[in-house]
Amino acid sequence: MTDQAVTDIRAAVRALMPTARDELATLVRFTSVADPRQFPPEQCVAAANWVKDAFVAAGIGSVDLIETADGSNAVVGHQPGPPGAPTVLLYCHYDVQPPGDESKWHTDPFELTERDGRWYGRGAADCKGNIVMHLLALRALRGSAASDTPFPVGIRIVAEGSEEMGTGGLEALVEERPELFEADMILVVDTGNAAVGEPTATVTLRGIANVVVNVETLEGEVHSGMFGGPAPDALAALVQILSTLRDENGDTVVDGLDSGQTWGGVGYDEAQFRIDAGVLDGVDLAGTGSVADRVWARPALTILGIDCPPVVGSAAAVQPRASARLNLRVPPGMDPSVAQAALTAHLTSRAPWGARVTIEPEPVGAPFRARTDGPGFAALGEAMQDAFGKPLGTVGQGGSIPLCNVLADKVPGAEIVMLGVEEPRCLIHAPNESVDPSEIENLAVAEALFLRRFAAR
Repeated sequence: MTDQAVTDIRAAVRALMPTARDELATLVRFTSVADPRQFPPEQCVAAANWVKDAFVAAGIGSVDLIETADGSNAVVGHQPGPPGAPTVLLYCHYDVQPPGDESKWHTDPFELTERDGRWYGRGAADCKGNIVMHLLALRALRGSAASDTPFPVGIRIVAEGSEEMGTGGLEALVEERPELFEADMILVVDTGNAAVGEPTATVTLRGIANVVVNVETLEGEVHSGMFGGPAPDALAALVQILSTLRDENGDTVVDGLDSGQTWGGVGYDEAQFRIDAGVLDGVDLAGTGSVADRVWARPALTILGIDCPPVVGSAAAVQPRASARLNLRVPPGMDPSVAQAALTAHLTSRAPWGARVTIEPEPVGAPFRARTDGPGFAALGEAMQDAFGKPLGTVGQGGSIPLCNVLADKVPGAEIVMLGVEEPRCLIHAPNESVDPSEIENLAVAEALFLRRFAAR
């Protein structure tokens, strides 16, 4: 692509940035939390209609609201491209996390506020900033269209309405109506760069293999003064079992699971990780290898909760039973069902004193690895280089996005990659969420350039 073409797209996007700010302010005002117990559902409906109308105005000819199995509305649109052109699906979501303790916000969470060059508000980054980014890219392309069709490729739009709740409405819609999602390239725009100005694609997601472990040793509580010592303490047994899941370095250890994988993409600076995770001064990080190895490439065991007597009100008693819920994150290349079975076998084999151990498996979620050898990824890399002036890097994500695996199953011919405006300083899901407007601008330029480049392949 010529330097002039890049300059023209940049100029078009930059001229639209004041409009983008106004639109993001409007979107942030919608308290579109997809939980009717906390917020009026009418706000989600209003947000969905705003998104629908905005994409129609941006050139998507057919856009509908489709109610999903969880009651939320998905905004689904399609604009065919020129004959023979590929189709690109652009994903985002308009629902947001609750604001939490509003006393911790410096400004109204539902009023976009500019401070220190950033735009603050709930959803400013996750994910309403990405909606605005899509609109910028489409408008910039439409303004430079040289054919009868508004865009050089076919465009599908999907804006989810319950992503933050994880209730699976959109995944069910993909299963039921995969034709709505048919595309050659799918951009799941709900992640972000490793840092402001550092173009980054998320290419792996860890899966999940949770279990609840229950330990029983006595018929009921007995007095610790009379029986403590020889009476087998179920809570102590549970603690001993759980202690075997990490070695002396803090690495996750589960019999039969490989914990030595390494990450080959962009690293994760240890100092930045400490800041992002809020690690206290003087406390070491757990495990060995690079931070990227530990959060993106290896299995990781977290104790989510323990059922046992609370400190306040506890009695002098030996506990007959105790339970814990365990979260096992599974890297790409590892079968979550196999990992869950390995964790179950490990836990039951480590029971001291013949304690009775039962395991309750929870539904597993598969890890995900994006293709990085296709024409779509190549075009995206070139577009990000032009927009940011730096080569595209790749990162993983420690969590899971079930939608990616469903799309990979139901649209098997599509390349899928994750990106977005949500760099670490955004503090998504936390008080004082914000977005750097330069990320919105640069990502919009990159997306517009990508759509042009992909059309030519």
